[in-house]
Amino acid sequence: MQVSGIYQTMFCQLGQQPWLEDWQDSPWEVVYGGILVQNTSWANVAPSLQNLKRNFNFDPISILSIENDDLIQNIRPSGFYTRKSQTIKHVLEWAAQYDFSIKEIHDLGSHRLRKELLSLVGIGPETADYIMMYALERPGFICDKYSRRIFDWFGYQLPNGYDQAKQKVEQELQLDAKEWQNFHAMIVNSGKRIKTKEEFVNEFINC
Repeated sequence: MQVSGIYQTMFCQLGQQPWLEDWQDSPWEVVYGGILVQNTSWANVAPSLQNLKRNFNFDPISILSIENDDLIQNIRPSGFYTRKSQTIKHVLEWAAQYDFSIKEIHDLGSHRLRKELLSLVGIGPETADYIMMYALERPGFICDKYSRRIFDWFGYQLPNGYDQAKQKVEQELQLDAKEWQNFHAMIVNSGKRIKTKEEFVNEFINC
């Protein structure tokens, strides 16, 4: 099956996914969430985001100005809090050169934006693409563990390298930003729910 067939099969079965709408108060919330969800579940991220909203209203200037120990206390439920607090600070220090303007950051070319994000300690390809897609409305494919498992079950072999897999899928499937977001949401929501190939076959292949 080709990538377009995977997308169409999943969309036919699942349709538009609820994703972010319930919690996205600002693009900065997406940025923090993309960092905090590294190596943990969303259930552990939600309390940290609630703390950042309650205490700072997600304001990047306020969060950058606090001591690192204070930030750690706010994001402790997410685990790996020392490293994640440092990553948040790195991202905010980077954003400061653009006056924390989401519009100014958004207007950077995609290649430059991704390169600058990847230069920050603690930001890998998956997190960079997550921030670009959900905070900055940049279209693209996020090649996470759920993507690899579901593509494999569909009989589609993704390249081993992250960027190679991303480029291959993007070359074969033309979507706008919202459609890429929904594709990722379908993959993640299915990946969390479907644990075996038998369950996958029953949902997608035999539907």
